[in-house]
Amino acid sequence: MCLGGIFSASAQTETVGQGPVVLGSKRATQLVISQVKPEYPALAKINYIQGHVLVQLTVSRDGRVAQAHVLRGHPILAASALRAVRRWLYRPLMTAVGPAAFLTTVSMNFYLRVSKIDHLPPEAEVDLNRQVKPPEVLTRPPGQSFASLVRLRVLLNDAGKVIDSEPVKGSPPEFEEAQRAVEQWTFRPARWGTLSVPWYLEVDVPVADRGAHSPAADPGGQ
Repeated sequence: MCLGGIFSASAQTETVGQGPVVLGSKRATQLVISQVKPEYPALAKINYIQGHVLVQLTVSRDGRVAQAHVLRGHPILAASALRAVRRWLYRPLMTAVGPAAFLTTVSMNFYLRVSKIDHLPPEAEVDLNRQVKPPEVLTRPPGQSFASLVRLRVLLNDAGKVIDSEPVKGSPPEFEEAQRAVEQWTFRPARWGTLSVPWYLEVDVPVADRGAHSPAADPGGQ
């Protein structure tokens, strides 16, 4: 059976209250200069993994992708999508006050071309999940004396490097600190047989207890 893969992408609207200008699909697409297509991972093809990867983009005033974050998608496909979209280039968004950063979302669609639809297994992702050995934490910096925990879901690539993260549980002011901290950890990547594969992992990251060092909590504070 000939098994191929097709990718397509489109920008969509993401609503925010403050910060970069929000662009819808048509306007954002018009600004694209260079759109690198993600590779359809061979491992995903042979395991019949397909679907959408939804990525949120923050584009800087000079048209470069400043941040890319996966909102939804299978980890193997998501890693490929991030690797590609971070290399996209846009024309600067011009406003009445000059170039402006903007925010949008891009849906990257990975789907398989097969001769007959009934050749696809009904639970491909479930079958793959059973075969993958999840990633593991190898080392992390020592925790601080006064620390709270922030739970993050991290996306690790096939080298065990954190390439994306999102908060699951914790105090919002501590999320950025936790995300910076977890990038200093080392991980053993997930494995499918003898092959390393991108995968998600939830971890509890200790961060400084800001309240413990605030003037209100310090008897000598002014």
